[in-house]
Amino acid sequence: MFISQQIDDTVGVMRENINKVSQRGERLDSLQDKTDNLAVSAQGFRRGANRVRKQMWWKDMKMRMCLIVGIIVLLIVIIVPAGMPLPLASYALHEC
Repeated sequence: MFISQQIDDTVGVMRENINKVSQRGERLDSLQDKTDNLAVSAQGFRRGANRVRKQMWWKDMKMRMCLIVGIIVLLIVIIVPAGMPLPLASYALHEC
């Protein structure tokens, strides 16, 4: 009777252990799925970040080019009339 009780207790403990191992396996599978999803999301984020970085680089280059062209035009507007002889410069001012 005593041995039978010990066997029943041991069988009960083993069943609990089997259930715990099964639940642990399910949690590990779930964790693996989440890890895979996170890796895919990280890869998508990296692609998006690179795309935005390139877009911002082009936007910055366009802004710099516009600024350079503006400065060149401003310098031409200042230098060309300053280089004209005085009568032509005054004539050009009266024409406007």
